[in-house]
Amino acid sequence: MDKNMNVDPAELAKFSELAHHWWDPESEFRPLHQINPLRLDWIAKQATLAAGQQVLDVGCGGGILAEAMARQGAEVLGIDLATKSLKVAQLHALESGLSNISYREVAVEALALERPASFDVVTCMEMLEHVPDPASVVKACAELVKPGGWVFFSTLNRNPKSFLFAIVGAEYVLKLLPRGTHEFAKFIKPSELASYCRAAGLDLQGTRGMEYNPLTKRYWLSGDTSVNYMIATRKPA
Repeated sequence: MDKNMNVDPAELAKFSELAHHWWDPESEFRPLHQINPLRLDWIAKQATLAAGQQVLDVGCGGGILAEAMARQGAEVLGIDLATKSLKVAQLHALESGLSNISYREVAVEALALERPASFDVVTCMEMLEHVPDPASVVKACAELVKPGGWVFFSTLNRNPKSFLFAIVGAEYVLKLLPRGTHEFAKFIKPSELASYCRAAGLDLQGTRGMEYNPLTKRYWLSGDTSVNYMIATRKPA
């Protein structure tokens, strides 16, 4: 692996180890299955995912969001650097009979050099907090989207509440995620992510927070961005 590549080998190993669980809704990836309809609905309300649209999912993992967007009709490319996760994604798409989705093992920065301004929509969800240089990913996403196109990010805020909820609560108390899934120092404040976006030439369009009730085991979107949050941006036409 290129030592200059924007990737943490330990993070790749972590997700590769769990690759065979991606499509088990009761596995470690249960939270992703539960929040996926919320993410998809929020994206679809702002950007078009219908036939004829070119969509890129950066850090696609096993393809949970990528497949959901393909089912809306869009032509979807999912990219990741975790080989095992990609193989799971490819197999599941094949089993699902989806012909409008494909996957590649390629870094987002490399794809940006290869295919600038190629996509109508770019999504990068739950990925920025796992790479050494998140600003580089944001810049590459901005280069990949067409003028007038949409770029969506989701990540975790960095503050005492997010440490308590996302690490202590989710990983140790409720066991929603495996221990060690997240590293608090890599969490990103909305102001920091907004700064990365502006520097990359993206205009901020809106943010949404995601909350969880451990008693009802229900997720919902809200205006509270103190823990999990999503940000919508657009490249000027």
